[in-house]
Amino acid sequence: MTGLTYSLDLTVVWAVIIAFGIFAYVVMDGFDLGIGILFPGFEVGAERDAAMNSIAPVWDGNETWLVLGGGGLFAAFPLAYAIILPATYPLVIAMLLGLVFRGVAFEFRWRDPVHRRWWDRAFMLGSLVAAIAQGMMLGAILQGIRVVGRAFAGGWLDWLTPFTVLTGISVAVGYALLGATWLIGKTDGPAQAHARRMARML
Repeated sequence: MTGLTYSLDLTVVWAVIIAFGIFAYVVMDGFDLGIGILFPGFEVGAERDAAMNSIAPVWDGNETWLVLGGGGLFAAFPLAYAIILPATYPLVIAMLLGLVFRGVAFEFRWRDPVHRRWWDRAFMLGSLVAAIAQGMMLGAILQGIRVVGRAFAGGWLDWLTPFTVLTGISVAVGYALLGATWLIGKTDGPAQAHARRMARML
């Protein structure tokens, strides 16, 4: 009985840790993904610089929470990890590529002003791809994954349904709203006014 209680308690503890890591990631990295999604709406120059400066001190550490959630799932629930990952491989790859593009663009837009417009586009695209991929992963898990013999038994494109597309768009819009509210609190002047208008539309 003691061993059973210990196992149950440990499972609950790990589930709470993973849930907290994912929640922290959504809140803390969601707003800078949202800023990237909203980036085309800001004027080139001062407004975009103000938006980037608002997240510069914190954006680097925000993705650590994603590592906590994914690493915790692998360590504590390897069977779930082994089922979810093959079911969402294309989305995981798209998300990681988006995050890499976004990270590189964030750094190089300051160091390479000659090509800043290209880095801005990469930042926007990376943020949007990562956000939609995360939303579609959520949708794929919610709609169910085909499992036979404790292993993924679905197809390569099972994740692509109208429901997952809708959840992908919804998460991207939610991140955009987080980004707008962050900018309202962290900027002033034209950038803040622009963020207020965007928040009302969202």
